[in-house]
Parts: sequence; C-alpha cells; structure tokens
Amino acid sequence: MTLKRLSAFCLLLLCQIISAQKDSITSLKEVIVSDANLKKYSNSQSVLKLNDSVIAKNEALLTDLLNFNSTIYFKEYGRGMLSTVAFRGTTASQTAVIWNGININSQMNGSTDFNTISGSDYNSVSVKAGGGSVIYGSGAVGGTVHLNNDLAFYKRFENNLKLDYGSFNTIGINYKTNISNEKWSAQIGFSKNSSTNDYKYLNRYTWKGEQRWNQNGQYDIITVNANVGYKFDSKNILKLYTQTSNTDRNTSLITETERKSKYINGFNRNLLEYDGDFGKFRTNFKAAYIFENFQYYADNSKNQYTYGKTESLITKADLGYTLFKSTQINGIIDYNRTKGYGSGFGDHTREISSAALLIKQDFSADWKNEFGIRKEFTDNYKSPILFSLGSSYQLNKLYNLKLNLSRNFRIPTFNDLYWEEGGNPNLKPESSYQAEIGNVFTFKNMSLTQTFYYMKIKDLLQWVPGKNGIWSPQNTDKVNSYGAETLLSWKKHFSKNYFSANASYAYTISEDEATGKQLFFVPFHKVNGAISYSRNKISAYYQFLYNGFVYTQSDNDPKQIVKDYTVSNLGVDYDFNFLESFKLGFQVLNLFNENYESLENRPLPGRNFNIYINLKF
Repeated sequence: MTLKRLSAFCLLLLCQIISAQKDSITSLKEVIVSDANLKKYSNSQSVLKLNDSVIAKNEALLTDLLNFNSTIYFKEYGRGMLSTVAFRGTTASQTAVIWNGININSQMNGSTDFNTISGSDYNSVSVKAGGGSVIYGSGAVGGTVHLNNDLAFYKRFENNLKLDYGSFNTIGINYKTNISNEKWSAQIGFSKNSSTNDYKYLNRYTWKGEQRWNQNGQYDIITVNANVGYKFDSKNILKLYTQTSNTDRNTSLITETERKSKYINGFNRNLLEYDGDFGKFRTNFKAAYIFENFQYYADNSKNQYTYGKTESLITKADLGYTLFKSTQINGIIDYNRTKGYGSGFGDHTREISSAALLIKQDFSADWKNEFGIRKEFTDNYKSPILFSLGSSYQLNKLYNLKLNLSRNFRIPTFNDLYWEEGGNPNLKPESSYQAEIGNVFTFKNMSLTQTFYYMKIKDLLQWVPGKNGIWSPQNTDKVNSYGAETLLSWKKHFSKNYFSANASYAYTISEDEATGKQLFFVPFHKVNGAISYSRNKISAYYQFLYNGFVYTQSDNDPKQIVKDYTVSNLGVDYDFNFLESFKLGFQVLNLFNENYESLENRPLPGRNFNIYINLKF
C-alpha cells in the first residue's frame, strides 16, 4: 500500500465521470441525517425503515426487532445469548452493521452480536437487502443493517422514558432526551436491559425426571449515548456521536454438569463529522475511533480469562459535486488503521486505504441510475475491484422496476489471519457477484415489493482441520445463493379507527456448488407479519414469526435438523394523556407457548409476559 498507488487509482476514477443534459441547479436541502448515502445511492435496492412506533412494539434487543420485522434469519444460543444472522443465505460475517455511516462489524471475528444492541437507542433502524461493499466495505454482501441517530435543528425539548418489567425478572430502562434550536442539537440516551433468564424448558426433563430450566443464563447490558451537532451557518454543520456499552452475561448450560462460564464484552465508539454545503459542491469528513474488547471466563469461579481487544482509527473524506441537476458525483477516500491484541492472536496492526467513485444520474423524475466503483489497498491481502450498477424506473403510479448488479467482498479477520495455532496470513477476501430484480407495486394504501436475486460467492472462508488436527481457515467453498423476498404493507382508517398490517416472506436457496447441498442454518422459508389497531387512547397489535427447518450438518442429514416453528406475540396499551403521553402497556410473548429453538440444545422460553410504561414529556 503506497500513496502513489492510491493517488493513481483516484485519478483513474476521476476519468470515469460522464456528462449529461445541462439543466437548472436545485439548491440542496440542509443535511441532518447521519448516513446520507443510504438514501442517495439505494434507489435500485430494497430498504426497509423501522421507525420509533415499530421499535416500541418489540422487545428491547435488536434480535427481536429484526426477527419479527425483516427477512433476516437469526440463530440464537439461547435468550439474550450470542445472536448471529443469515441474510440471503450468507454467513454472519457477510452482513454489515452500519452505525451512523460507519461499518462497526468486529475486527476480531467479522460479525456483530445483535443481542448486545438495543433498538431503542436509535431514531431509526433500516435494513438494506443486497450488496453494499462499494459504500460500506467488508461484509456488506447479503445486506446491511443501519443504526441511525439523526439530528434536527429546530426548537424543542423532548424526553422519553420507557420502563419494562417481565418474566424471569427481566428489567428494561430506556431514557432519551432531545434538546435543540436553530443552532444546536443534542441527544442523550441511556439504556439497561437485564434478566436472571431462568425460564423453564418446555417438555424437557433431567434423567431423574426433574424439570429442566435455563441455568447460568443471566445477562446485563448497559449503553450510554451522547450526540451533539452545531450549525455554524446554513453551509457548515459539525456533529459528534459517541456511544459506550458493556455486556456482562453468563453462557447458558447445555447440560447440568457443564462448567459455568461467562463472557464480558464492550465497545466505545466516537465519530466526529463535518458537513459542508456550498451549492454545487458538498463535503463530508468523518473521523472515528472505535474500541472493542472481550473477556471469556471458562470457569465463573476463577478469575482467569482469555481476552481480545482492537482499536480502530477511521478517517473518511466524501467530496460531492452536482455536475448538472440530473448528475451527482461523489469521490470517497478513506483510511482505516486497526491495532489488535489478545491471548488468541497476538499483537498485530492492519492498515487499509480505499478510494471510491459514486455517480447518481436522474434522466427524469421516473428514471434514476446509480454507479459505484471501489478499490482497497493493503499489504494484508489482495483486494478485488468492487462495483455496483443500479437503475430504478417508475413506469406509472402503480409500478416501479428496480435492477441492481454488484460485486462485493469480505476481508479476512484478525482471528482468520493471526489466530495462534491455526491462523493463515495467506488468505484471500471472499468475493461475490450479485444480481437482483425488484418489483414495487403501490395502490392507494397498499405497497407490495418483490425482489428476485442471484448471488455467486467464491473463496468462502471456512475453518477446516489440517496437519496434526489443528484447524485453520482456508478459501475453500463456492456458494450459489438465490431466492425471492416479498414485503407487504397496508394502512387504512375508518373514522377514528386506524388499521395497519405488514408482512414479509423470504424463500432462500444457498447451496455449496461442489455438493449441491443447502448450507446449514439457512432456512428455505421465513415468514413474519403484524396487524395493528388503534382508536383514541387505546392500541393493540398481534405479530407472528415462522421459521422453516434448518439443517445443522453440511451433508443435509434429515435427522440432524432444527425443526420449524411459529411464534406469536400480542400487545395492548392505553394512553392516559398525562403530560404529552403516558402509556401503560402489556405484552404476551410466545402467545401459544411454542416449544422451539433456533440452535440445537438451546431452547427458547415458552409463554411469558411483559408490562411497560412509556412516558413522553
């Protein structure tokens, strides 16, 4: 990686700028969003945005929110335990989590644990299906999950306090305040989620005939957020985002005789951002420091642990220019330096630079096109040239056609490269080609989105046994993944009665090219949906989730599966109209007492209850 190589590639990208029809210039609106490129360069892909009202209807942790409201499949090691995803048949490391425009997947294992994140800490949570590596880098293969804290500049003073208490001594506290005027905007938040988590296993008993229950499953998650923005004038805005979290949890036992262990992990994220709006020319500069660490205690009774830590410095310059009213260009240069050290992978430093060019061209109000290209430079691996090409055409008021083609990748992690007794420094990044066709139908109060996709992944990283029985990561398998996703939403009101409904369905084939077998822990079918009703001060909802069976072995042995299951929740709340709002709510979770698990020998709880107070003032 040299400065000359990076500069040469930047010049090459600048040569790709294309011209279009000259038109009048439209002044750009004030930017208050934390991730402007999510909206600007996603016209050709499906983006599902979950707002405050949807977030409030689900349990606090992000797993529950996305499990019941998106096509993403989750694998949980028990309630509140480690939670990983499969998006469009990919692995947990092939879904990128984006915090205010910054990729926050772990540098140690390449994934994010969704049970360490509370959805209530954010203004909105968005899910973008399909490749996004051109903008968001490594891991954005199956899709991306966006956690956004947007700042607004108008006079306000708002407070929101939510208190939960539920079965298994589950306690939730979430407080957020928004203070702003025309110059300043600030958000401060605190959340705590904890549980003794000692639920009974349905129809499971010990060899002595005693009722089995979830042992050693306690968890406690605390997060603090502080975000502030200052508008110097109509052209210049400075923002600071900071977030600190600590998760202290035991690991549920598979058998009563298993040794009790625990896992402590935390992170600190800081992002300084500058936005400049100078008419045709716009600038965005980001500087972020992200720290993550973990401690694993194999025996709770002993103060002995293994550990890992990473510190990442990220700088990013995004320069945008409106060439014509119909053509916008963004040139992006970023630099990422990560230092990792731990008991498993030693002490190493990785530096990555990249350059990207994004072009958005609107031939008309109905026909929008986007193009992107990206190249990374590092001494740790050989990076492919990434690209994304998309088009969206609104044929009429009823139908919108979307097309997208992209190449995406995932880089080897610190564990992959440097793990002592097995790490492989000669790994290549996983690479994928993906094509999709989206059909969006809109009729009055109803919207239907159907997307068909095909993905081809090569150099898939897998840990396989090697010499002397030592496991090591290798670029082995090739995977073909294809399927269909359907999103449906409907709203209607009759006098004072308001109804809404939404549903999603994912059909997924993800096969090992050599064997033709479905990848394990990828369901063929997933369905979820919700119906909501409100009138005056009262509101109610019902939601359900169906997960098809999954294989647990690569040979697709029909005896080695996790069975399909259906889980339903029911909730109702009443607003006493105290202060701005005072809602008292009650939820029945797993309404029909389904006996189920998403990972073998990791049962999830039966019917349980939650009561909450939501106060706005």
